[in-house]
This record gives sequence, structure tokens and C-alpha cells, in this order.
Amino acid sequence: MKVLLVNGSSKKKGCTATALAEVEQELNREGIETVWFHVGSQTVRGCIGCEQCHKVRKGECVFGDEDGVNELISLAEECDGFVFGSPVHFAALSGSITSLLDRVFYASSKSFYYKPAACLVSCRRAGSTAALEQLLKYPSFARMPVVSSQYWNMVHGNTPDEVRQDLEGLQIMRTLGRNMAWLLQCIQAGKKAGVSYPEQEKRVATNFIR
Repeated sequence: MKVLLVNGSSKKKGCTATALAEVEQELNREGIETVWFHVGSQTVRGCIGCEQCHKVRKGECVFGDEDGVNELISLAEECDGFVFGSPVHFAALSGSITSLLDRVFYASSKSFYYKPAACLVSCRRAGSTAALEQLLKYPSFARMPVVSSQYWNMVHGNTPDEVRQDLEGLQIMRTLGRNMAWLLQCIQAGKKAGVSYPEQEKRVATNFIR
């Protein structure tokens, strides 16, 4: 089994990465492989709703070769679970991960269906709950079981060293990693026992115009 850790910070080894690494430690302890995707500091354009991901590229963004969107989609197809992390910017997610996930989930939400997801945020002081709620909307859109911990999934600190002093936050991350591992093992056991995925209805889209 393999879990993808998505670092939505421009800093490769910053506070968000510190939290993700604490989750990774527990996943690896349970024998689960991990792979990282770092958003980085490059420009990530927002979705323009051109629909070409459905009409032309069929599951890929037509602009996604430029900024990592299609790379993330490709990684998602081979992974069994996900941990999405972001710093808090003005009580919201970073602009880069917002643009990235908007396009990834719009172009290829099927790559994530029924795969567990955990979300976490890192902040200096406040705005964390609002950002976490925003991040949780992506797995909720893609039929993904959402993994919880023992409290809201967040760490506090302005530097990685300060995050390491947030003992409760680190414990929350470790619990999150163990819970993710447990759920993945349950899903694997269910597959071996012949439990199939839920039946999917043909999607109905209602536009609220009368």
C-alpha cells in the first residue's frame, strides 16, 4: 500500500512538511510506503473552466504539464491513500494548493474515488479551522473516506522547531498516521473478503434556475 503526502507549502522543509513527516513516520512503521508531492514555489494557475480536461485530455488538465497538476494526477492513480497539507494564509489554504487541487479534482476526481484521505494545516496562531474546513471539501467531493485524529488536524508554530514544540499537535499527527494505516488495512482486508465498492448511480446535476 502507498500513501501520497501532498505538501501545499512553498517551503519544502517548513512547518507543513514537519507535520506531514510526523504522519509519515507512523505510516512507515505500519509497513505502508509513502511518496511526496511538493507544490513548490512555481506559479500554479487557477482553473478557467475550459472543460478541455473532459473533452480533449480526458482526465488531464491541458495546462497541467506546466505546473505539476498532471504529475499529481498520475501519482494519484497509483496511490491508495492521501494526506493533504497546507499552511494557513489569511485563514485559508495557500493559493498554490487551492489552484492545484481545484484543477486536479475537476479534471480527474475518479483517480481518488474510495481512497482514504487525511487533511492537515499548519499555522502560526489562528485561521486553522477555516483553512482545514476548506481543505476537507476536496475529499468530500470525490467519495473519499476522510480519516480523522483525536482533535482537529493542525499544528502551530512559525518555524519547524516551533512546530516540534507543539507536543499536542505532533501527537495529533501521529494518531492521524495510525488511523490512516488502520483504515487502509481494513479496506485491504475487505477486498480480500470480497467486499465490493458501493454501487454508483448515474450522476444527476440540478441547476437551481427556475
